[in-house]
Amino acid sequence: MQITDLPYLIVGIISGIASGLFGIGGGMIIVPSMFILGSSAHHAITISVFQMIFAAVFGSFINYKKKNLNLKDGIIIGLGGLLGASFSGMLLKALSDVTLTSVFLGVSCLFFIKYAFAIKENVNKSPKSIWVKNTVLFIAGSFTGIFAISLGIGGGLLIAPILAYFLGYDSKKVVSLSLFFVIFASFSGIISFANSGVINSEVIHKGILVGIASMIGVFIGIKIIEKMHISAHRKILLCVYALSILGTTHSLLNKLALINF
Repeated sequence: MQITDLPYLIVGIISGIASGLFGIGGGMIIVPSMFILGSSAHHAITISVFQMIFAAVFGSFINYKKKNLNLKDGIIIGLGGLLGASFSGMLLKALSDVTLTSVFLGVSCLFFIKYAFAIKENVNKSPKSIWVKNTVLFIAGSFTGIFAISLGIGGGLLIAPILAYFLGYDSKKVVSLSLFFVIFASFSGIISFANSGVINSEVIHKGILVGIASMIGVFIGIKIIEKMHISAHRKILLCVYALSILGTTHSLLNKLALINF
């Protein structure tokens, strides 16, 4: 362990808290943080996906023990994510560093607007049958897996509004399912990245550091959400989006040589 590893441990703990609180992979924090620490978009995204594996497995285990996770629904949505994420490596390899950073910034802004001005969940909405529900779960997982892993964001933030809108799931159920979904998508994403030649020893080292530290954060995050009021939960999530957007904007401007600090 070296002093240069400390920033990665801190980022891991913070991203883990976000994973436990919001059911996300932590990429909204890790990717811009890795940009600031000097990583390319490809490596930042890969490190983020490594963290997702640690955080999602550990967090889902805790949620299952606390009976907050519907395992059957989680497996269906996870299999969809597994299929979608298997194509992520090709997308990552096809796009340049600046393009990936720009796409990530655009997605971040879209999510921020969505959650800042979104209407309340339609908790009374329910599918007409089990088949319809399972179809929605699988398609949501597939769609999210294709794009989310390519951007290193796990998909929790993208899949949550889909589940809330189409299936009327409450926020607690959405968080646990989103985090469980990340397990499938992140494993598939790592395999796809490896096949595309994106992963090297440095990325593995940093990814494991961030991932192990994130498990501490996940435990803290799950403890916090049990006691947090929904309005406070939403305000914190918006702050996470805002910080991510600022960090990514700074990185993109640097890569475009518009600023040099």
